[in-house]
Amino acid sequence: MSTPLSRPSYAAVLRVPQARRTFTAALAGRLSYATAGLAVPLSVTAATGSWAVSGVVLSLFGATTVLLMPMRAALVDRHGPRRVLLPMSLLYGALLALLAALTWSPGAPAAAVAGTAALAGCCAPPLGPAMRALWSALMPDEGMARRAYSLDAVAEELLYVSGPALVGALLGAAPAAAGILLSAVLNVAGTCAFVTSPALPGPRPAAARRRRSVPVRGLLPAVVVALGLGLAISAVELLVLAFAEARSYDPALVPWVLGALSVGSALGGLAAGAVRWRAPARVRLCRFAVAFALVLAAAGLAPGLWTLSGVLALAGAFIAPALTTAYLLADETATEETRIQAGAWVNTGVNAGSSAGALAAGLLIGRLPLPLCFALAGAAALVTAVAAAVRTAAAGHAPGPVPASTGDETAATA
Repeated sequence: MSTPLSRPSYAAVLRVPQARRTFTAALAGRLSYATAGLAVPLSVTAATGSWAVSGVVLSLFGATTVLLMPMRAALVDRHGPRRVLLPMSLLYGALLALLAALTWSPGAPAAAVAGTAALAGCCAPPLGPAMRALWSALMPDEGMARRAYSLDAVAEELLYVSGPALVGALLGAAPAAAGILLSAVLNVAGTCAFVTSPALPGPRPAAARRRRSVPVRGLLPAVVVALGLGLAISAVELLVLAFAEARSYDPALVPWVLGALSVGSALGGLAAGAVRWRAPARVRLCRFAVAFALVLAAAGLAPGLWTLSGVLALAGAFIAPALTTAYLLADETATEETRIQAGAWVNTGVNAGSSAGALAAGLLIGRLPLPLCFALAGAAALVTAVAAAVRTAAAGHAPGPVPASTGDETAATA
């Protein structure tokens, strides 16, 4: 499927046959999740007049999207991406279109809006895990795969910056519900282009479809670290806002401070992907997470907002490398029948941590000093990194795949 390349670089990754086309299609579909994250609460609030209803709808949409992702990924692993991703996307797009219709004008019934949003989340195709699983098949060696995963992580970072900006631009000419409709179009169009790429494998053999694959033993450290990272990163958003408010800075400066975190992550991801590491992925994962945790814990001691920006940029330099390594570790430990599931579990860990982190930060801010809140956010990432290191050491540094079952037992969790 790929040809050896003499010079491993990011440009070389995109020169691999079909890589650019397939990656662009996947990114278009994944942009839908970044636009929907802002379009859904804005349109629901405009239609119902209630932020409380909007919060419930967004929570249901996010919960079904994230928590059911491993199950949807298991279907893709079992039947192949061509057979599963497009029907999922068509259902997802149709339900988003229905949600847009319900919220296009005021007076939408809250129960119908909430139910439609929850059902849409149930159908969201796991394009990110599917693309990351494909990288390992497209790339000719480990160095190229590492660069591909780093490029993927940085691109995803940029999606979640550009998505809300795209919705914001659309609001000048159309109702907020148009952002939901845009999300539907992006997902269906991107998925159609993705599944028609020659790079994708064909349907699974009948024998493979009869097996019910189970996740792998070595996956747990990657998921645990991803959980801690997601928790700490989401807490930072509220902590920076509280920091600016406590020091009487203009709240309009907060996005620039958070932008420093994203820029640091992007640069760190590109740099880490270019290094030929000697340490195995399981060791790098814990080191990156520990470094991020320690820098973040010190961020609360910054004397001013611009100093805080610099410290967060440094902390961000370890985010993309840690997440990239978590996905690489998941790929290393997965069998052919569990590759997309493995990536989905890491993705679920990040997003579940993000939900918990925002909630925890909201409860702690105002009750504890801000430096202590920053320290606790760092401690969350540190504890999960240490737990992953202990788990790896207890396993004798030899995580191995669990053979797929040939019987009918149900799939186990990570």
